Amino acid sequence: MAVEITDANFEELVLNSNIPVLVDFWAEWCGPCRMVGPIVDELHAEYEGKAIIGKVNVDENPNISGKFGVRNIPTILFIKNGEVADKSVGAVPKAQLASKLDALLN
Repeated sequence: MAVEITDANFEELVLNSNIPVLVDFWAEWCGPCRMVGPIVDELHAEYEGKAIIGKVNVDENPNISGKFGVRNIPTILFIKNGEVADKSVGAVPKAQLASKLDALLN
């Protein structure tokens, strides 16, 4: 299961991380988010120790969503060294997300 990222722990888990972070912005009511959710959970298991894979519920954590200008969900941000290195919007295949994450690991 992916790490739950909130307004309270975002800086510690994401901005201060010394490994790449994938952040999935989602909501309970979002159909495409429910399609991407299991993929994000699989990535969490596959990249354990190499990257942090987390999820932000936009309804419960509006500050983070606003800070990064997230207007459509699912939006997945790829963050390295506290900066957004890449982004994916909408339901996308697992291979595309893994490819973007692999690029940050090299």
